[in-house]
Amino acid sequence: MGKAIEITDSTFEELIQGDKPVLVDFWAEWCGPCKMIGPVVEQLAGEYDGKAVIGKMDVDMNSSIPAKFGIRSIPTLMIFKGGQLVDKVVGVVPKTTLEDKLNAQIVATV
Repeated sequence: MGKAIEITDSTFEELIQGDKPVLVDFWAEWCGPCKMIGPVVEQLAGEYDGKAVIGKMDVDMNSSIPAKFGIRSIPTLMIFKGGQLVDKVVGVVPKTTLEDKLNAQIVATV
């Protein structure tokens, strides 16, 4: 079963360059809504293992990437493909919303 990978300022750029969609959950330990969506992100990591890369970036530990994308509210979930931002969700959303967004990018790859 897959697990969401920890993404840092130093690993971010290389990670998003791949051909698979990359979902990045920008979160913080103190954020209540982040704790609500965290288990959903972990489930997606298992379900999309091999089809997409699912990761989490702690905004308190990594400041340059969140600043680059102007992240002011967390959780913010961004989907990248081929190094480009292709979709974004701010706040807690149903798992199906994230699945739909990931599936749209996976289909676009095929």
